[in-house]
Amino acid sequence: MALERGRGVVDVDGLARDDVRTLAERETPPGLPFAVRKIGHVVLKARDLERSVAFYTEVLGFRVSDVYPETMMPGGMVFMRCNADHHGVALVGGLGEEVDNSELDHMAFEVATLDEVLRAREHLEKHGVKIDFHGRRRAGCQIAVEFRDPDNHRLEIYWGLDQIGNPGHIRPPDEWREAQSLEEAIENPPPGQDTTVHDRSLLRT
Repeated sequence: MALERGRGVVDVDGLARDDVRTLAERETPPGLPFAVRKIGHVVLKARDLERSVAFYTEVLGFRVSDVYPETMMPGGMVFMRCNADHHGVALVGGLGEEVDNSELDHMAFEVATLDEVLRAREHLEKHGVKIDFHGRRRAGCQIAVEFRDPDNHRLEIYWGLDQIGNPGHIRPPDEWREAQSLEEAIENPPPGQDTTVHDRSLLRT
């Protein structure tokens, strides 16, 4: 059975399949000698390092922390930050051709407010950035804009990702609310997600 959610589908039977449930019920073993705190950084290959650094600094607002010349890293390397961490994204030159996203599907950047997601869409469009999607997917329920960098890496700016607290409650699929635009996502929120927009002029009819 498949339930229609906006233009998307929630495959209830597929979610109940044994192989899917086996993956969903995988437990972290007790007593690990370490605990990963967060995903620290991503390093991407770039064809034109100067062009890609310009995109990440001038369009996305990252700041350069350090740069390696080719004598230290073949192709050169640029470390960039978006918070107090030395780098969240690093770029290495020497990419031969545009990527096809066969290994890295996408990476995502969180913003603090829903209004910022709306502003990001407008800002990216003004800079001629290719936008693949804006709205809400399913699991996680974040509202996002998905787009490409100059080397065709898929990126996402998002707000409102579900938080998993104690005792580990995860939103059930019948509460997912896929939406094919930011406006649709705002008008049809999942239970508990406050989609109040403070600057209504950012909304499109």
